[in-house]
Amino acid sequence: MANQKVRTAIIGLGKMGLLHASLLNVMKDVELVALCDKSGLMNRLFKSAFKGTDISILNDFNKLSELNLDAVYVTTPIPSHSFIVKSLYAKKIARNIFVEKTLAENYTQSKELCLAAKNVDSITMVGYMKRFNVIFEKAKELLTQGNLGEPTSFKAYAYSSDFVELSKNSKLTASRGGAIRDIGCHVIDLAFWLLGDLELHDVTSAVQTEKDGEPPFSFMAATSAGLTGQFEISQRMPNYHMPEFGLTIECQKGKIQVNDDRLILTPVDAAPKKWFRHDLHDNVDFSMGEAEYFRENRHFMDALLANQKCEPNFETAAKVDNFIDQLLSRSSPQ
Repeated sequence: MANQKVRTAIIGLGKMGLLHASLLNVMKDVELVALCDKSGLMNRLFKSAFKGTDISILNDFNKLSELNLDAVYVTTPIPSHSFIVKSLYAKKIARNIFVEKTLAENYTQSKELCLAAKNVDSITMVGYMKRFNVIFEKAKELLTQGNLGEPTSFKAYAYSSDFVELSKNSKLTASRGGAIRDIGCHVIDLAFWLLGDLELHDVTSAVQTEKDGEPPFSFMAATSAGLTGQFEISQRMPNYHMPEFGLTIECQKGKIQVNDDRLILTPVDAAPKKWFRHDLHDNVDFSMGEAEYFRENRHFMDALLANQKCEPNFETAAKVDNFIDQLLSRSSPQ
């Protein structure tokens, strides 16, 4: 695909679909060909907004088959991912696919999508954009350098205040996949990326009541090498008006404390060092949302142009879905 524009369409015009559309539309080597949503209201709105452009506004993703696409973004609700992606492959609408997290509703569906992608030699990506945050990239660099020795334990969390005011169970929490699939999947993916594949161990969670709604999750996990750690995940944490993800990683020769905005390195034999986003040149060509959204889109497009595998892809994301399935199964009332 060298020296060509990547012909791209987006299915699903919610918040994430609009964000990706805006970012892709400013990339000179990307041609945003079509936007697709079954909502009549969204179609009318975007037909008006994009009047006079060459971007097609469609209400049926099957119509994308006429557009000679290189890639499609799937940014619809999680339960629809499997059906849409399978249809895109079966009808040869596009070979390369980006899916917003999580890859699918369960691990069984994720395995099916991995097989379907392999059968058509698809370049795939899943929207775990926290890997493209400069602070977490710095943490990955420090761990890879090995100056702190091997990790010995860790703690990880994903907190938000999204549902702290709810007085009873809400369909809104379910529509977003629950705490684990909405925010917890990000910190699980980060832990896999930074520390290696994890196996689920002990699971505890607060007792769910009509007043409390979905409880927070607390669980332990370990790598095959014996590194153990604890996760805490809650969408009912006061004073977290924006979701926050973080890890504390204890190593043989020091400690790393990292969240979305800052990293503290504490060696055992030297003074602590601290980095914030602005210290790590957190700049992109076009900023909407957080800078990591632009970087993940750029990574996917560069992979397509070079015909190379990218990360995180379907197989990587399927590991997270497998872990989540085990967690939800073991934390559900028997």
